[in-house]
Amino acid sequence: MSDFRRLNENVLVSPQLALEDIAAAAALGVTTIVNNRPDGEEPSAPQGDAIEAAATAAGLNYVAIPIGHSGFSEPQVDAMIAALEQAEGPILAYCRSGTRSTLLWALASAKQGGDPDTIARTAAQAGYDVSPIRSLIDMLSQR
Repeated sequence: MSDFRRLNENVLVSPQLALEDIAAAAALGVTTIVNNRPDGEEPSAPQGDAIEAAATAAGLNYVAIPIGHSGFSEPQVDAMIAALEQAEGPILAYCRSGTRSTLLWALASAKQGGDPDTIARTAAQAGYDVSPIRSLIDMLSQR
């Protein structure tokens, strides 16, 4: 069952996708799936190759930017910015709960010059708390 949460007109986030969620995403106009979950994190969940195959079959692009327990790195933030800039329509980013995807979007948005308060408010409206990385958001938005 799909649990897509809209952050803005171009970004949705979700907990772990099931294969049938790909068609639901395509029906909403999503053009790119961004996987923020490392393969093997939950062996019973569909792994990246299965999600990629389903996305490709549905005519969607697929990008893997796994975020593990070690946290976020600048190359991951840059990869998310690239995914956002290259998408030809809305993206759907997913991880176990949607939190890592939201946090990565928040960091990418800040690095692109987004207002930290607006980023935090947007995430909160979707049910996510960015306070654990708020200092990073503030720092990146000042660059």
